[in-house]
This record gives sequence, C-alpha cells and structure tokens, in this order.
Amino acid sequence: MKILDIDKQHTWHPYNSLPSKSTILSVKRTNKQTIMLEDGTQLIDAMSSWWSAIHGYNHPALIKAIETQSKIMPHIMFGGLTHEPAATLCQKIATLTGLPSVFLADSGSVSVEVALKTAILYNKAKGKNLSKFIALENAYHGDTLGCMGVCDPKNSMHSLYGEYLPKNIFSSVENLGNTIEKYKNEIAGVIVEPIVQGAGGMKIHSPEYLKIARKLCTKYDIPLIADEIATGFGHTGLMWGCDHANITPDIMCMGKGLTGGVISMAAMATSKNISDTISNSDIGVIMHGPTFMGNPLASSVANASIDLLLNSNWKEKVLNIESIFAKELEDLRDLEIVADIRNIGAIGVVELKSESKAQIVQDFCVQNGVWIRPFGKLVYSIVSYNITNKELYKIISTIKEAVKNL
Repeated sequence: MKILDIDKQHTWHPYNSLPSKSTILSVKRTNKQTIMLEDGTQLIDAMSSWWSAIHGYNHPALIKAIETQSKIMPHIMFGGLTHEPAATLCQKIATLTGLPSVFLADSGSVSVEVALKTAILYNKAKGKNLSKFIALENAYHGDTLGCMGVCDPKNSMHSLYGEYLPKNIFSSVENLGNTIEKYKNEIAGVIVEPIVQGAGGMKIHSPEYLKIARKLCTKYDIPLIADEIATGFGHTGLMWGCDHANITPDIMCMGKGLTGGVISMAAMATSKNISDTISNSDIGVIMHGPTFMGNPLASSVANASIDLLLNSNWKEKVLNIESIFAKELEDLRDLEIVADIRNIGAIGVVELKSESKAQIVQDFCVQNGVWIRPFGKLVYSIVSYNITNKELYKIISTIKEAVKNL
C-alpha cells in the first residue's frame, strides 16, 4: 500500500480533517533548503518547518550531535537525575536570556503552560490567589488548555471550544498599559508575543508596548511573560523580540529554533526572584514534570544549534533576508486583492483581502517548486538563515506571481 493511501486512512494532520480535505504531499527526504517528495519533485522550503529549521535541513553539526548522543544515552528520566547535555543547555539559555532559572519542556505549548502555572505559583507564594492573565487581542500561544485560554477567543482557531476555555482579559496593543492599570490587582501575569504576533495574524508591532508592559509589571510586581517561541533565536533580526525594546521579561518561553528544527524541545526561563519566591515558600516546588523533560538527544542538538547560531554571522544574514523581502514584496502593495505587505527579519507577509484564495496560492507555488502553507488571508514566509539569495528570490518571485495571477 502506498504511503499516501495509508496516511489517508489513519493519519490525522494538524488543523485538518480525517481524511484530509486538502492536498497532503509525501516527503522522501530533506537537504539544506530543499524538500524532496516521493515522486521526485523538489521544493524550496519557504516555511523552515513552521519557523524551526533556522539552519536549514540536515546540517552536519546537528546530525553529528544527535548521532553521538544516541550512542551514549538517548533518554533518561529527569526526576532526581541530571546529565551534562541538559545542564549545559540550561546554562546556555540562562546566559542568552539573562534569566537564570530554566525549566526544560517538550513543546512550545507545554512551555507556555509551565509559564502560566509558574506565574500563578509565584502569586500564591506571596499570598495572592490569582489565576487570570492579560493577553493581547490576536494572540496565539499554543493549542493546549491553558495556552488556548490566553489566545484571543474572538480571533483565533480556538473559538470553537467556547466555555471549555479559561476566561482571561484581552487588550489591544495600544491599550495594554491602561488594561494593566485597570486589572493590576486581579491578574497573575501579563503574557505577550514580542514584536510579532504569529498565528493570530502575523502582525508586526512597534516595541513601545513592551516597554510599557515592563514598566507597569515591575511597578506592580506582576510577572511579565514573553512568548518567544516563534520570535526567538533571531527571527526578528535580534536574538529575542524583547531585545527590540531592550527589556528582560520575568518569564520567557522558547522553542521552535531551539533545536534547529531537528527534534521537539522547548524551555521556560525565569528570574531568580520568581524561582526563589516559589522554592522558598510553603509551595516549595514547580508542579510539572514531562516524561521526556531534558531528553539528552534534544538537549545535545539544542546545544549544537545554539553554538552554530552564535558562531555564525546570523545577524548579517537575517538583515539581508529582511532587506530582500522589503524590496521585492513592495510591488504587490497596490494590487486590489492585497490588504497589506509587511516584513521583519526573516519573515515576509502578504495579507490578502479574501480568505478564499489561500489554496490557489499554495497550489501554484508547489507547482512551481516552492513550499508555502498560507493560513486564512495570510501568505507568508519564514526562511532559514542560511538560505541563498537565489533561493530567496525564487520564493518571493513565485509568491508574487501566484498573487498577481489571482
């Protein structure tokens, strides 16, 4: 039986039906920026596997790290035990973020869940029984329950779950300061996506709201949580989205690019004030423990990915990508079908006025050698940092032709 036939019978894909109502492509292998399908078709990847493959595919340093570790210790429980790859990774994350207390998780959504629980425990340790959060309109923070509760219930894929979702407080970016002032005594924390809001609309903001949030959260002792899962490790042109505002949050979540897209892993990092407050209270512990927490394979490849990034001229590469996106996408702005063009760092976005054209654009791009995955009205690309100019121009020209043909 062919792979696609098996897949159609048994495999439920993300954000999809079973069997899928949209085309599923069978991938044979990957290399650098190229996805090779079972039928021999080669596609340039314009998505870097949902923001994660920041070094492209099959990078020798990352493959070596995971192969070497697999012969030593592929997994060991993290409860009551530790190991060099995980401890080293925590040290690297602490150095990169300025947040010395690190909790390793197995996915981005889990890291956000842990961050929310940590903020609640911090408040409990200080005698405050608070569980509501302020989040932003158009926010997206993941697909598990706590995460869904801080995703905009009106403008997200989670509105279907209705009363099941935790109830929180939502603010526009522009009104965030006033919202914090209004609810300062009722909230366990404030959670934001720094600079770029991802799946909630690929919106790009001025850093001013981050400065306001930092100032007020410090004033009122409210944990500020920065969800850097999509923005972190250089996607916006700086290491962290928060760096655009020159602030450090109390809690940071990271994932996606952490392992260079090789294996699932995420992390939450907090200030020493938060970890000490919880640890020295009657609560004493953080009540969370994934089975695969601190997995040695994931930890080893994350260490290699961070080293690879820091030892490269990634800022120069991302700036080059940003300038090419800015210049080449601009001539789509005046098309009747286009609502907006925007870009930052390794991210380029074409927002259409209608949601009905996404599949047409995707089909055209695939037929012409480019893999994209639009959602709703958004045709966007987040590329690996080592993409060649030729490959990037191919992605952009194909997207432009697809949009102009609508």
